[in-house]
Amino acid sequence: ELMGRLRANLQSLWQEREQVLQESRECAQLGEGLEATVRDLCKPNEVERYLMFIGDLEKVVNLLLCLSSRLARVQNALSRVDGSTDPEEKHSLGERLQLLSRQREDAKDLKEHLERRGRVVSAILARYLTEQQLHSYRHFVQAKTSLLIEQKDLEEQMKFLEEQIETLEQSLP
Repeated sequence: ELMGRLRANLQSLWQEREQVLQESRECAQLGEGLEATVRDLCKPNEVERYLMFIGDLEKVVNLLLCLSSRLARVQNALSRVDGSTDPEEKHSLGERLQLLSRQREDAKDLKEHLERRGRVVSAILARYLTEQQLHSYRHFVQAKTSLLIEQKDLEEQMKFLEEQIETLEQSLP
């Protein structure tokens, strides 16, 4: 019964993931249209700033999500540490926790810098785009970020369920 529920939950997550992937494709199409508009209206150096910002947006969001996920796994492993845990392993987990925490703080700094660059790009685009086009640009940036976060979250949940199913299958006679 438990196995059936876990598989049903996993199937539901697969369907949700397909929906998010479809939304991501639609967002990418919006992005392509915006890029064409920016190329038509803006100066080459402004187009380059726009393209770099959009490319870096995805990289920084993915970096933050990856580091947060890894940090959570190390924190979970540390929460399971007890008196019988090998001292070397405990020390190693502590060092990884510190390293990942520093890396996440650095990534947050990158995100703040990226947000400042985003405001500059938005100001540039405001000189060329109509109010509707500017609204589409802002929606695109917000949707791209949200979809990346949602996709990563679904992948984490799916991975967790798959591990639970595998563990349960191995425990059955």
